[in-house]
Amino acid sequence: MIIAEGFVQSEAARDNEFQTDEEDGPLIVQFAAKDPVIFSEASLLVYGKCAGVDINCGCPQRWAMEEGYGSHLIKKPELVAEMVSSAKRRITDPDFTISTKIRLLDDLRETVDLCRQIEAAGADFITVHGRTPKQRSEPVDLEAIKIIKESLNIPVIANGDIYTIDDAERVGEITKVDGVMSARGMLENPAMFFGYAKTPRECVKRYIEIAQLKEPRFMTFHHHLVFMLEKSLPKPKRKVFNNLRNKEAVLEFLSEHYFAQDELPRSEGPCS
Repeated sequence: MIIAEGFVQSEAARDNEFQTDEEDGPLIVQFAAKDPVIFSEASLLVYGKCAGVDINCGCPQRWAMEEGYGSHLIKKPELVAEMVSSAKRRITDPDFTISTKIRLLDDLRETVDLCRQIEAAGADFITVHGRTPKQRSEPVDLEAIKIIKESLNIPVIANGDIYTIDDAERVGEITKVDGVMSARGMLENPAMFFGYAKTPRECVKRYIEIAQLKEPRFMTFHHHLVFMLEKSLPKPKRKVFNNLRNKEAVLEFLSEHYFAQDELPRSEGPCS
């Protein structure tokens, strides 16, 4: 989730928050936005570098809601609809998608109305996290997602507690949605949709090879490895790994504690 206002106003913010290349796709860029003009301008800045943009109307974190972002927006359907239609007016490419990700309101009828207004504004699809902003570990309301799917003509994506391919298939079967989205589950295990219970060693190796070619910032490089290794490293080693501060230390740790001898790919390129 990229803060649209800072992204529009600052080249430094754009360089820090967004990094991609022509092989990185299909890619959708998600913005935290609360102003139609700002959102459309942010969308224009990434147009041509991604397949679409998404408005985050689902983040339940306190800071986001206090700033008027994330789940705060589900109570402002007219504003969300105007952000969608504003971006649609600025970017007329039919292959470029404008979408939203929402959480549930306490009243399901209000949630359906929100989704219908977003649809009428021209959104290409909607992702629904099956909890309200106040809910955390409560079961995902799959029945609510099913009703939303039945109420709309555009594609609906289900989100929430999808950690395995079995979860994805179960949610799809119950809700009849057009697709499923995994967030933390996919961060922890990028091979999840291939049926792996945890990130396979080959996946970690491949990620490092890609990072050496593409040279992401160290924070990004390390952040993804922290998630990917969560189920593979014992807690004491995980604590050490999570606090490493540079690429060389990361590669040395993995060479000693994770990969077999000479298995880890090496490169002289920076990862800063």
